[in-house]
Parts: sequence; structure tokens; C-alpha cells
Amino acid sequence: MAQRRTDLALEAHELWQEGAGEGASLPGVRAQSRQREGMPVDEVIISAPEAAQALGKPEGVYITVGLDGLLRREEGAFQRAVAAVAGELAPLLPPEGPALVVGLGSRTVTPDLIGPLTVDRMLVTRHLVEQAPEHFGHMRPVAAAAPGVLASTGMESSLVAQALAGRLRPACVIAVDALASRSLERLCRTVQISDTGVVPGSGVGNHRQALDRAALGVPVFTVGAPTVVDGATLALDLLERAGHTGADRGDLPGGGNFFVTPREVDQRVADLSKVLGYAVSIALNPSLTVEELDMLLE
Repeated sequence: MAQRRTDLALEAHELWQEGAGEGASLPGVRAQSRQREGMPVDEVIISAPEAAQALGKPEGVYITVGLDGLLRREEGAFQRAVAAVAGELAPLLPPEGPALVVGLGSRTVTPDLIGPLTVDRMLVTRHLVEQAPEHFGHMRPVAAAAPGVLASTGMESSLVAQALAGRLRPACVIAVDALASRSLERLCRTVQISDTGVVPGSGVGNHRQALDRAALGVPVFTVGAPTVVDGATLALDLLERAGHTGADRGDLPGGGNFFVTPREVDQRVADLSKVLGYAVSIALNPSLTVEELDMLLE
């Protein structure tokens, strides 16, 4: 597991299977695949401490939605991507009560911009529900914030989220963050949803304080998309594809000190953030439609 860096539970499970051999199964892990809105969906449920340790992921539910159709600009792909992500996220959330969405990441680093841009592309309703209940009282109150990063604010993202959660008392928190993948094929075309919370910066080895139920006192759900691949992880995968097996990270000095991102990452991040913003908005307020969000946000 230590040979490859990934935030995706699906990939962590794949890596374990590669090491254990074809047909091996890990007790405490249940994996299944399905389709939603024509998009591939892979679910990994980790239900035992031993399995969590083996995969390097906390116990919980991890749902990965593939969005290749969005990248290919297929007709109706945006609407289907929004419906697929919203449809997978909504059943995990508490059925009612206010929600707080926290967009993690830096606005000055494009691959890390998923969280803040998602907050910009979603409908916040808390003020509408409070100020005009006769018109918006049927909607779920939703607040959102992009707390920035420690280097620019002097505050941990988790500290800001704790303060907001303590003041707003939401029924749940949804953290949106950029992730790291082990595969070029999943960069900017995959969304992972989980009910385990998140450690900001973990994808690039810059671990900060966790945003999870223990820290915030409420359920914390994570929606993320991989935008980078660790350099050493990419090199090892490329070597294996070329038939050169047996290499490890120790053979690649400095490989873990840089990250690779797509050349067109700015456009891909913008597209993904709009999908996530709309999907989170609809998951929290299912009466909304993509057309209504276009009218209200564009």
C-alpha cells in the first residue's frame, strides 16, 4: 500500500487485490459496481478495523462515480453527471435539518480549487429560509464557506469549520476537497463520496487537522475529485505498464516531492466544480432542478 498514494478507496482496494493475488478477498470489505444515469458507480464499504488498516482508509462507505461522459462532452452528460452524484450523495445525508458545506483548498492553486469553486457554484438557502419563510420555508437551510488554507489565513480549515458548526448547529457538514489518484485515467473524471470525513491536504502528504464527526460533533460527509497524481506513484505505474516490475519508491529519489496534473486542469476543475455545486445543491434540496439552478446561479 505504501508504494502508491491514493485518496480513493476503490484504488486502495484494487492495490490490495493486486498484492494479494487474483480472486483474493479482504474480510471486512464489500465492493460492488452498478450504473446510475449511465455513469459507472463503484461502492466500497469498509466495516472492520483490520480491513481499514489494510487499505489505509477509515471504516465507512466510499462511492466512486465515473464521469468520462462529461470529459467527452457527450450530449446531456452534465445533467446526467449532476443526477448521478446527487443520487448517490442524498441517501447518505440526514433526511432533514440545516446543512453546512465547506469548500476546502486554496484559490491560488488550480488543482486545489475544487472546494472553493464548488461553494461558488451552489445554491445557499439559509438566509432565504430565515428572511422569507413564506416563500422558501419548504427548502432545507444550507450555508456554505470556503475557509482557505493555513498559509493564507493563519487558521486551520478545521478550526474555521468547528467555529461555524458550533454557531450554526447544522445537522450535517459536507466537505468538498481535491484528492489524489494513483491513475491518470481517473484524474478530473471521478468523484468520490464518503461518510468518513476528511483530512485536508492528505492527498499531497500535507496532513492537517481532520474534519470529521469527532472534531465537529455532527456527521461529516466528503465529496471530492482527484486532480493530481503523486510523481512516484505515476512513475511506478508507468514502469509496470512497460513490463518493468519490482521497482519501489526507494528507487525514485524525489519522486514523492512533486505531483502531476492534466495540462487542461483549469477547464476540468471548472467543469467538475459546477457538477459538484449543482449536485450538492440538489442532494440537499431535491425539489431543485438543473434548469432552476442555471436560472438562479448563472
